[in-house]
Amino acid sequence: MPKEKPKLHIGEVIRNYRTGRGLSQGDIERRTGLLRCYLSRVENGHTVPSLETLAKIAEAMGINLADFFPVPDTPEEREARRAAGELSEEELRVLADVKRYTEGLSDSDKMLVLAMIRRMAAVPPETRRTLQRRGF
Repeated sequence: MPKEKPKLHIGEVIRNYRTGRGLSQGDIERRTGLLRCYLSRVENGHTVPSLETLAKIAEAMGINLADFFPVPDTPEEREARRAAGELSEEELRVLADVKRYTEGLSDSDKMLVLAMIRRMAAVPPETRRTLQRRGF
């Protein structure tokens, strides 16, 4: 069975991160101890580094090892990023809080929370203000 050629060119990814951070191969050499000629071979696709070496390079650039391996982009993810770009800072904070507080809930409990949010959203704003003043 023939090996499938990898779709990820790790050398290009490394070069993009390195140049994007204003670092030279010499900077990475000094920070990692890896030879500049080795880094050049990696960036030009002649050598594939081990995970241990990738971890050194990532640390030298101040990024996570996982940043070298992008997740496939789905239509749902693109839509979520587009929608997130349209949210205010306050809305993003509220969503982050909801995510944090619901992480340990079962699916049925999450559906219950969502139903409660929908129900609350259906209450007219003046009624909500009245309820809030009364301590509800």
